[in-house]
This record gives sequence, C-alpha cells and structure tokens, in this order.
Amino acid sequence: MWRKLAGEVFPEAEFAAPVDSAAVAAAEQRLGCRLPTVLASLLQETDGVVGHDGVDTVWPLARVVEDNLRFWSDPVFASLYMSFDPLLFFGDNGGGDQFAFVRSPARDDVYVWDHEDDSRRWVARDLRDYLGRSLRDGGDDWYR
Repeated sequence: MWRKLAGEVFPEAEFAAPVDSAAVAAAEQRLGCRLPTVLASLLQETDGVVGHDGVDTVWPLARVVEDNLRFWSDPVFASLYMSFDPLLFFGDNGGGDQFAFVRSPARDDVYVWDHEDDSRRWVARDLRDYLGRSLRDGGDDWYR
C-alpha cells in the first residue's frame, strides 16, 4: 500500500527492503516507546522512502532510532532548543528541518520542526497526507 501510494505520487521514489516485526520491536525497545502504527506499517513494507533530490522523506528504521535517541538526550540540543521529548522524528526536508509525530499525546498529525527558529508546526493530517504533499510538491520547502 505505501509503495503504491508513494509511487503514484512520485514515480521516481526509491524504496528499500522492508524490516520485519522483530526489528520494529527491537527499535521500540531501544526507544522506550511504540512507533506509530502507520510508521511501523510503512517500514515493514519499505525501510524508508527517498523522494525528490535524494531526500529521506521517511528515514530508515535505524535512523529513526538513532536520531531520536540523540534528539532526546543530547545536552547541547537541550541548551539550544525546546524539549524534543514529545516528538518522534521520522523524516527531513534535506535542508535541516525534521518531520515528526507527537508522542504524547499520540496523534496522527505530522509536524515540522524548523531548525532555524525552533518552531514546531502542523504540516499534514497523517502519514498518508504527508507522503502525498511532500512527494507531489518536492523541494525542501513544500510545507511553507
């Protein structure tokens, strides 16, 4: 379903081999939280989605884990930015801004964190909407 959706919107989208449920469970263990069901479903169909200009529209599972652990624990980030604890990052725009789900309270909506001004704002109603918008419009500022 996810490959089909992304491919219909952007035929040049690139996909990776899927991860299995054990890999998702191990990632959730490391993160200390469950992945949103839709994200886990996508990753079990393709381990990330590469969109326009090689941008990781959806990160591979390993990057989801590593980047979130870093965002949640890096003392430099803590001194520069509002807390990232409520967010679960899963993609970027290729220019430094990151896309995330809200972990607490859990939401289907997708938000963007702007790395230049530390703002966080709504950009899509769910993962399907996010893929459609980001892959259709392309460019690193499709959400502005």
